[in-house]
Amino acid sequence: MTEIIQSIWTEKYRPQKFSEIKGQKNIVSRVKAFVEKKNMPHILFAGPAGVGKSTLALVIAKELFGDTWGTNFLELNASDERGIDIVRVKVKDFARTKAIGNVPFKILFLDECDALTREAQQALRRTMENYTRTARFILSCNYSSKILDPIQSRCAIFKFKPLSKEDIFELIDELSKKESFTISNEAKTAIFEISRGDCRKVENILQASISISNNIDEKAIYSISSHALPKEVNEILKFAVEGKFLESRKKLLNSMLENGLSGLDIIRQIQKEIWNLDTSDKNKLEMTKLCGEIEFRLVEGSDEFIQLEALLSGISLVNQ
Repeated sequence: MTEIIQSIWTEKYRPQKFSEIKGQKNIVSRVKAFVEKKNMPHILFAGPAGVGKSTLALVIAKELFGDTWGTNFLELNASDERGIDIVRVKVKDFARTKAIGNVPFKILFLDECDALTREAQQALRRTMENYTRTARFILSCNYSSKILDPIQSRCAIFKFKPLSKEDIFELIDELSKKESFTISNEAKTAIFEISRGDCRKVENILQASISISNNIDEKAIYSISSHALPKEVNEILKFAVEGKFLESRKKLLNSMLENGLSGLDIIRQIQKEIWNLDTSDKNKLEMTKLCGEIEFRLVEGSDEFIQLEALLSGISLVNQ
């Protein structure tokens, strides 16, 4: 079992120290100061997936408690149990007992806490107040706006950002040295575009890629991640802009079938590629607006092929 876990890159290369965490220097420096003083408030981490929220919580516990971190740290995922019972039973049972060691409190890490019901959040607020002597809470969420104001006011809030292009490239270079593979600059750029600053996604794409070849190029990245090549999307749009609807439609369908793309997948790539077209800014704005309307219809459950054909015809009409 241990060998299987270690073979997964997201766990194998999970940072173990503050210095190993990428892309969140300001947050790390402030949290590190709490740990050095062995005194910290309740904390709320907010930000997109794969940017280091859970990892930083684990590093805090390991740096703070040392060898006893496992007994003084509890991780719960609110998306598994959303109701009030998770607070009444698991959270309270852990928070009411004293910590082992020279740190006067335990740490309870509640991941995806924006999935908690309103009633559960209200119970959590009371628990945070009642057990401040024996426990500190680290809450993690994607959207801080979904957390009740009384909870936010009791926490030091840290907002995480997606990793920058420089951070992603640095991570890729480190992995290439450790795993002995080569990768082109075009492939690095493709990974950055696809991952949108998500560190976990970067590691998963690379691990999947080297299972096929140790020499990774741009085409391999787009194939592994089920994305169409940008030049293919550009050709689809060029046909539509030139009024060649049938050619554009055929190219779109072929690209979706060959790459296993859903309507939402391809429309995101279309929206991004619109801004590389040789047409007026006004037309680009109209086409972007069309993408938004079609994307909404797809989310609501409309037939994706009919909607994408409507998008291509709309693009043709805009550019007449």
